Amino acid sequence: MTDIDETYVVVHNDEEQYSIWRSDRPVPAGWTPVGEPAPREDCLARIGELWTDMRPASLRAAMGGSQR
Repeated sequence: MTDIDETYVVVHNDEEQYSIWRSDRPVPAGWTPVGEPAPREDCLARIGELWTDMRPASLRAAMGGSQR
């Protein structure tokens, strides 16, 4: 199987940080799937839409704003 044939899922953690994970593997502890499996490039594009503030949620809260 090549990377082109593989599907991934977007995952996020409690700090509202995002990543992709191969859909044929269990999601690691502390991460939650977001949406359905898709090709890698689609998942990366989705992260670009969702993760507009790269600061961890705890840092945003400490700085007085939890905006995304």
